[in-house]
Amino acid sequence: MALNLRQRQYECVARMLNLNQPVNSSGTANEDVYKILIYDKFCQDILSPLIHVKDLRKHGITLYFLIDKDRKPVHDVPAVYFVQPTQLNIQRIVVDASRSLYDTFHLNFSSSIPRPLLEDLASGTLGSDSIQRISKVHDQYLEFVTLEDNLFSLANKQCYVQLNDPSAGDREIEEIIEKIVSGLFSALATLSVVPIIRCPRGGGPAEMVASLLDQRLRDHLLAKNNLFTEGGNLSNSFQRPILCIFDRNFELSVAIQHDFRYRPLVHDVLGLRLNSLNVQGEKGGMKSYELDSSDPFWAENGSLEFPEVAVEIETQLNKYKKDVEEVNRTGGSEFDCPDLIGNTKHLMNAVNSLPELTDRKQVIDKHTNIATSLLGEIKERSLDSFAKKENDMMIKGNIDKAELRAVLKGKGTNIDKLRFAIMYLISSENIPQSEVELVETSLKESEIDTSAFHYVKKMKSLNLSLSSSVNSASKTNIVDWAGKLYGQSISAVTAGVKNLLSSDHQLALSRTVEALMEGKPNPEIDSYLVFDPRAPKSNSGTSGSGYLKGPFKEGIVFMIGGGNYVEYGSLQELANSQQSVKRVVYGTTEMLTGGEFVEQLALLGKKMGLGGN
Repeated sequence: MALNLRQRQYECVARMLNLNQPVNSSGTANEDVYKILIYDKFCQDILSPLIHVKDLRKHGITLYFLIDKDRKPVHDVPAVYFVQPTQLNIQRIVVDASRSLYDTFHLNFSSSIPRPLLEDLASGTLGSDSIQRISKVHDQYLEFVTLEDNLFSLANKQCYVQLNDPSAGDREIEEIIEKIVSGLFSALATLSVVPIIRCPRGGGPAEMVASLLDQRLRDHLLAKNNLFTEGGNLSNSFQRPILCIFDRNFELSVAIQHDFRYRPLVHDVLGLRLNSLNVQGEKGGMKSYELDSSDPFWAENGSLEFPEVAVEIETQLNKYKKDVEEVNRTGGSEFDCPDLIGNTKHLMNAVNSLPELTDRKQVIDKHTNIATSLLGEIKERSLDSFAKKENDMMIKGNIDKAELRAVLKGKGTNIDKLRFAIMYLISSENIPQSEVELVETSLKESEIDTSAFHYVKKMKSLNLSLSSSVNSASKTNIVDWAGKLYGQSISAVTAGVKNLLSSDHQLALSRTVEALMEGKPNPEIDSYLVFDPRAPKSNSGTSGSGYLKGPFKEGIVFMIGGGNYVEYGSLQELANSQQSVKRVVYGTTEMLTGGEFVEQLALLGKKMGLGGN
């Protein structure tokens, strides 16, 4: 079964909008039953990139409202609620039912509703004599946002800060891990797959999530009527996907670096959010655009370098002009033809091609505007220079001192320069103290907050001092010790710099996932833990060597602490470069631009009393 999370989630939402009845063969709900849709902000974000407003009518939705807005009664109409199971939402539902706002209430929760909240709902509606209005209550397990067929986010904000906050207590960490596991469980339930789980050893967030998810799946599989309908015994386990879980500290640089490919640029520079963005139009004013798999240009060219995208836009524009000329020529000159049937045929072909030409022109205009906005930012901030120099630093491990100073004094926003300074810090294992001071001075002269820089510097010095002074300890013990001193899972930021970029510039994440999917003995992954929810409990949480079930044709990669389009693109390249067809789904706690991630580093730096203006 091909993993297409977006399609599966859409099917679940369509069924929900059809009052949890099967939809018809066209994939739409019964339009004869008019309904009202009520959602909270979180579930609005789930629906936004999945189903457009204009398409809601196809599913019988005539009106839609946020649950916290004042609403007037609409009689003789059923209401479909799609909300998170929270105390506030339960209270609001009880109030709506007591006021008889709608004829019947079809309640759909984004994840499993806890029993105490279900009891509150029952007692509240009983007390207001409105329980008869509650038609059905469903746990939908849809608590994640799908942005593309192979891309999803749990929309858990500030997760990296929460997991690495030195003041966070065990209870707070457990709550965050529980929330991540709940979202991952929802994604797996929607796909109806029970994967084999792999993660690095070390006791950090990745292992904590893997272990708890393993237990959650085991407990659920004990029920006769569970959510997983795949064939599920050990004999056919090779058909199951592999789930690879990582912590953001596994490869810190990718979350910070500037990238010059189209999809990451649009996200990083123009603020792509939930597949939509606003850019300046040709004639002034702002234009709003949707960028998803329905846009052929975006789907085909998102992984290209920006200059290649500009060439492709021009190529498609010239092809469009040529096709328009052909239509005009055949549609006009053929009237001179004495063959009436032939003339009519040519005219009909010309008329039929107009909608397709119009759609193509709209796509070309859209990406011309986006590219123009990007070009303005690139020139203003020298983004091409940042991307090239950062890449060179990661390969060479150093940069000329004069060139370093020139970049920090040159074009670019304060965040651009801060990101570059942190990349410089990460790229070299041994930097002279004088050069570090030079960077700090340059940042301060530009009045740039150095909290994030000092936080990464502290992580680096801690790991280097530990690895040099505790020769007898294993790397795992070093990481554990670092975790106790500086929050959760401080991985070695620079100990594995040589692994960040291989000779073909493949990300460490992609190379590790490739090895895990191959399932062969490999020193880079032999220490990785294996959790198999369908295997005896005694086998879970063991080292991977001797317990391999590859090769895997399907994989799910999940990044805790923030993901980005650079990693997503790299994993899709990996899937498409394989001789045998593979599918890799990429998920994360939240999608972050480089600037947004650096802001989280700065917040951690401030919590530790580091840096400042």
